[in-house]
This record gives sequence, C-alpha cells and structure tokens, in this order.
Amino acid sequence: MTDPRLDVFFHADVLDMRVPDGLFEKPASPLLAHQMPFAEGPERIANIRAVLERAPSSRRFRWHAGRHATDAEITRFHTPAHLRALEAADATGRWFTATTCLPAGGLASVRAGAGTVLAALDAILAGQTRMAYALVRPPGHHAAPDVADGYCFLNGVAMAAERARDAGCARVAVVDWDVHHGNGTQAGFYARDDVLTVSLHMNHGAWSPESHPQTGEVDETGTGAGAGYNLNLPLPFGSGDAAMVALVRQVVLPALRRFAPDLIIVSNGQDASQFDPNGRQLLSMAGFHAMAALLAEAADEAPRGLLIAQEGGYNPAYTGFCAYAAALGFLRAPLDLRDPLAYYPEDAAAAAQAVAALIARHPLLDADGAWRPQGA
Repeated sequence: MTDPRLDVFFHADVLDMRVPDGLFEKPASPLLAHQMPFAEGPERIANIRAVLERAPSSRRFRWHAGRHATDAEITRFHTPAHLRALEAADATGRWFTATTCLPAGGLASVRAGAGTVLAALDAILAGQTRMAYALVRPPGHHAAPDVADGYCFLNGVAMAAERARDAGCARVAVVDWDVHHGNGTQAGFYARDDVLTVSLHMNHGAWSPESHPQTGEVDETGTGAGAGYNLNLPLPFGSGDAAMVALVRQVVLPALRRFAPDLIIVSNGQDASQFDPNGRQLLSMAGFHAMAALLAEAADEAPRGLLIAQEGGYNPAYTGFCAYAAALGFLRAPLDLRDPLAYYPEDAAAAAQAVAALIARHPLLDADGAWRPQGA
C-alpha cells in the first residue's frame, strides 16, 4: 500500500507583500531603538514550505500551483465596495485598522492567497483529490464581507464555502482552530444553516466596536435560519494540547457527524502554539498533529473531503514545525520529528476542568458535549 499524499497549493506571490517594520503589529514607535518586523510576514510561510520540503516525510506532499482570485470570485462573498476599497488602498497603502495594513502593491499577494484557496478547492470539486492544503498568506478569517481586520483582507475560506455551495455541496462545515476567533467567517454565515461555523479560540473577546465587535462567546449562536449553526468554543488562556484535543474529540467531531457536511474546511492556524507571540494557548507539535488526525477522521464521512487553508502562526520558526505536524496529522501519518521547542508540561486536570466548564455554560451543548442546534 502506498503512503497517502497531501496535495499542497502554493503561489509565490503570497511572499511579496511586506508591511513596514514597527511596534510588532502597529506603526513604528519613536520610543524604540529598533523597530520589529511586522507580525504577519512572508518568512512564516516560507519556513512552512521549507519544513514541508526538507522534513523526513517530504515525499508525502505533492505541490501544485495556486492562482489569483478574480473580481467575480471575490464579490461572491465580499461586497463590491470592499473590493473597491482594497483596490484604492493598493495604489498608496492604507492602515484599515490599528493593526491591519495593506502596503502599496500588496493586493497581488492578497489575491494570490485567496485564489490559491480556491485552486485547492477546485481540485477537490473536480475529484482530483479528497484533501488539499492551501499554503497562503495573509490570513483571511477576520475579513467579513465588508471589513478588513486582523491582518485579513479577503476571506479565502468563506469564498471557498460559497464556491462549494454553488458547486452543489448542500452543507459545508468550517472548523477554525486559529487562536483568534474566526469572526469574519462567523459574520458572513451568521444567518444561514447551510454552513456550520465552528471556532476554537482563546477567550480574547471583542477588540474593536467597528472592525471586530464579535466576542467569540458561547452566546453568539447565529440568527434567523442560522440560529444554532454558529458554534463558538472559547477556552481560557494556556489551555494546552489536552483541552484542545478533548474539545475536538468530544464536541467538534460529534457536531460534524450530526451536521453531515459534504465538505469540511479547516482554518488551520498555528498561533495557538507554545511559542507564538500572538497567542496564549501553549499547544505543541503533538497537539496540532492530534487535532488534524481527528479532522481527517471526520472528513472520511464527508463526500467531497477536506480543504485546509493556512491562517495564523506568527513565530516564523516554530510555526513551520507545527504546520508540518498538522500536515502529517491530516494524513494520519506518524509524527517523525521531535519537537524542537515545546516543554511546558500538560496539566490534565486543568484541561479537563476547562472543557467541562465550557460545555456546562454553552447553550448549544448537552451535558455530554453533544451539539443541539436550536429547532433541530
């Protein structure tokens, strides 16, 4: 029996965009002697690609060319006004929020990121593969139909969900384990029951009344036809591998089985890692590997398979190792590299308490963690 392969889609244009150095994710500070590289930079994606190409299981990855998203594809999810705002900003550069800058000429990278997610989806829809991974930047899950925020300008995952629905997928599920709440994806499908949105994230709350008013709390469950079809799973800071893996196994997998999607999409961020400067969840390579293996199991029951899109991960070195661990998990292949950094010990009792407390206060979950959408 041959080893399974993961089809990886990549476009070199995603590496071309660079925000000027400053105060981590904000403009330069006159108080600093040395400005820092912007948090969301090309090095993190270049290093993921390097690890996938150089690690022991590099033979398991088949590489494919990505592409740019067209205007019609963008406006299937985003508003025409949003696209016009991006095009205007591309000419001179613009800070859309205090942490979200599109530098002059950066729209080509943004289009390449979103378009490469769609290229990976198209390979699935054409029956060429059941599992494809779009290695892209910038991330997209904070971009709502008419909002750019959190380094995100186009929501490639949401665009792919719309495209899959147009192609005949009756139901699509999005599972987002980026350390930050997937508020843009939530906003786009909040009133719909054909796209189940699930977000596992640190409990950071809303960070802007204009660009990120969503809290990511358990009471944000959807509205109208979508009531019950937005499942937020916020965990306390530092919850670690055991809590995240237990939540996927105990809550997410049964919810996916109940929803029975034709396609599962994973917003695959690694900023929940132990060494990420922008996250506080203390995951290791082993945690990402285990979560991905569970999603691969769920995808066995999805007729069209699994689409994986890169989201966050802001330690330019460790992110590559965690992304590699996730990739092997999706293949259900053994983890064949030792973790080069992680050392924080697991607190199994605290993890169990965190998961139990979340389930107990969640309006959409039974006592055993089973998802019960309103009206179902």
